[in-house]
Amino acid sequence: MASNTIIDRVKTELQKYPPFNQLTDNVLQGFSTKIKVQYYQEGEIIFEKGDDPKPYAFIVIKGSVNLTETIEQEEVLIDVCDEGDIFGVRHILAHDNYYVTAKVAEESLIYAVPVQEFRNLIENDSKVALFFAAEFASGMPEREYSLAHSVTLRKAYSNNPCKPVLVENDTLEIHPTTNVVSCAPDVAIQHAAKIMADRNVGSIIIVNDKRHPLGIITDTDLRKKVVAVEANVKNDPVSSIMSSPVYTIEKGKTVADLIILMMKTNLRHFCVTQDGTPNTPVEGIISEHDVVTAEGNNPAVIIKEMMQCRDKEKLAMQREKAEELLISYLQQDVGIHFIANVITEVNDALISRAMEFAIQELNDEGYPKPELRFCWLSMGSEGRKEQLLRTDQDNAILYDNPPEAEAEKVKQYFLWLGEKVTKILIDCGFKKCPADIMANNPKWNQSLTGWKTLFEKWILTPEPKAVMHSTIFFDFRPVYGNMDLADELKLFVIEKVKHGQGFLIFFAVNALQNPPPLSFFRNFIVESSGKHANEFDIKARTMMPLCDAARVLAFELGIKEYLSTSERYEKIAEIEPQLKELAKESGMAYEILMRLRAQNGLKHKNSGRYINPNNLNKLERQALRNIFKTIDSLQSAINLRYQLDYVRG
Repeated sequence: MASNTIIDRVKTELQKYPPFNQLTDNVLQGFSTKIKVQYYQEGEIIFEKGDDPKPYAFIVIKGSVNLTETIEQEEVLIDVCDEGDIFGVRHILAHDNYYVTAKVAEESLIYAVPVQEFRNLIENDSKVALFFAAEFASGMPEREYSLAHSVTLRKAYSNNPCKPVLVENDTLEIHPTTNVVSCAPDVAIQHAAKIMADRNVGSIIIVNDKRHPLGIITDTDLRKKVVAVEANVKNDPVSSIMSSPVYTIEKGKTVADLIILMMKTNLRHFCVTQDGTPNTPVEGIISEHDVVTAEGNNPAVIIKEMMQCRDKEKLAMQREKAEELLISYLQQDVGIHFIANVITEVNDALISRAMEFAIQELNDEGYPKPELRFCWLSMGSEGRKEQLLRTDQDNAILYDNPPEAEAEKVKQYFLWLGEKVTKILIDCGFKKCPADIMANNPKWNQSLTGWKTLFEKWILTPEPKAVMHSTIFFDFRPVYGNMDLADELKLFVIEKVKHGQGFLIFFAVNALQNPPPLSFFRNFIVESSGKHANEFDIKARTMMPLCDAARVLAFELGIKEYLSTSERYEKIAEIEPQLKELAKESGMAYEILMRLRAQNGLKHKNSGRYINPNNLNKLERQALRNIFKTIDSLQSAINLRYQLDYVRG
């Protein structure tokens, strides 16, 4: 009896933590019987660096364990394992001796799990395999696998039946309605019709006592088989008019799948069952309406609707649809690079249509567009194709050098244009820039010569204020107008940076202004005051260091394309072999952060920048710790590459 009580307690504890919370009850029960419960006092050593691997991996249930390494005769803290953390897993994946020492930091309760039991789970359960591949392997202090390798492994396990991992070319899955309206076959037609009316649905599934589908009745059936016939059949059983057998499918069907099915079968309702056959219980229903709605949320449809909008007010409605699309993509684990490209295309279409509205309005007011080249520039996160949420807008206007006699008239026109477009963007949910870096500001609405003068000043005589400018203006991207004009400015900037080596150093020093919070082990480094006290600033502490490092390397290497941060790292990996692995890891880390910030922002209806650590799950905390290490390695590489220790003295 005591033994069963201990097993039940072990099982209850494991259910709190991934990946055990994803196991079936029977599997977890069997796993729990193999575990040894161990108590350790503060200071005890569980294993030391260089020891032969034990036949166990360890799970911290209460207390904490320090993973340390002796470097130059000094004990260095590598990581801290707290409740739910697994350590000593190296023997599961390899047969090397321990790379670190595990020392108990406080009185602890530890579960020792035979290595073979973990191997069995990994081999038989793709969710557990995915957990180890994507989260632990990259996070081991001895870096058994790189972050890049982890993501590759994650894709290899994308056949997880519980949650498909969609990638860039996958079609969006349609989720069935799970609150299915059903009735028994002997229910009277009139009663079934009343149920449909009360529930405001267009169909009802006829099921047996095991909830296996027998048939379906739709509004069309009621019209054709009841209302349109002379005989009074209202009291007949529903089985007499139902369409049978009902067409059953499995979960996981995409828009494309359903459209093909509708064309092939000429049906408009599909019943979702456990195994896709009529011999298992009903789990949901998908109607033609669901497919049409999903198609309407297609980015191509949204962009088309935007470009065909006849009034500005409808632009905001279409941008709201894009928000719904973003939520859907994030929920289904669509690749973040694909999501960013889609949302960027939507935002660019919105800006283009807003420009056309503004140009037409000015023309109607008696101010025709000047006959010279001009270009709308998106800057900052939108310039990098990373603005998933409708945060602050950063934009500018670049126009060709006008004849001297018309300079003031041209400048006034483009200021009016900037005013109208930024107003439309505000109406569509984008915030006004607090620093006023917008196209309606004369400072950022300039001729080609004016912009060249500004960039030349920032590059040749850098000053503290140029730090802010470098993080925003050096990421400009043309969206509407003459792209050649923007290309000319970009080439000018690259050439000036190439010859202004002092600015590259300045750029690099700026990239190290936000070191990662490596002291984050049991607790987050959080803001200490203000309205975001006790929240973690994901932008300043993780995203900006990665973004800043990518920018300085991109300009040093003369990369001309208008790229996102992750795309910059891809390009850097191509050009610089010695940075290849680190650049790949950094790009992937940035995409993880983009997803986390977007999810947080949508959940709380804000910018997503500040995160309450208590709202992060174990996997998210582990992912952040992995990213902190990547940032630390990247900043060390930047420091060495530009010899910044000498510069900073």
